[in-house]
Amino acid sequence: MGMNNINLEGMKSFAEEVKQDLAKSKRIKKIECSWNFDERKPQMAAKLQHPKGETTVHSDLAPFMGGTGSAPDPIQYCLFGLACCFAGTFMSTATTMGIKVESLKVSAENSLDFSKTVGLTKNPITEKVKIVVEVKSGATQEQLKDVEKLSRERCPGVYCLVNPIPLELELVPAR
Repeated sequence: MGMNNINLEGMKSFAEEVKQDLAKSKRIKKIECSWNFDERKPQMAAKLQHPKGETTVHSDLAPFMGGTGSAPDPIQYCLFGLACCFAGTFMSTATTMGIKVESLKVSAENSLDFSKTVGLTKNPITEKVKIVVEVKSGATQEQLKDVEKLSRERCPGVYCLVNPIPLELELVPAR
């Protein structure tokens, strides 16, 4: 790994491939979540495939939504994904700009109104999402603002939040 624990050569190689053929920029990410009926275990599980193996994650609804709270709830995973996606984009962007980062913490939080979820109102479920980036670097504040701006524009997680994305939902019989 290079500066900031980023594989800059891998990024450059990918960028060059895409420059030669834009179709190589396309990827499909997929997970499959299964519901668990054993009350002694978290309600949901998914096996996440990655280049060096597989990781199983578990989730459980919060007790006020019908779970036991025995594992992180789905919204926490959404926020974790957003924070990680933004952190990765921020570090990749800083690295390509030659900026050394000494420490980085990214927090993501949302304000929720569950009245629609329980069928009582038509209020928006998510009222707002906030990302806080705590960064230590020898770079100027202006340089870090440039990294933040580019990261906001380039982060897939942020993109999903701020742009309408077509949703296809298909109900199929179990195999």
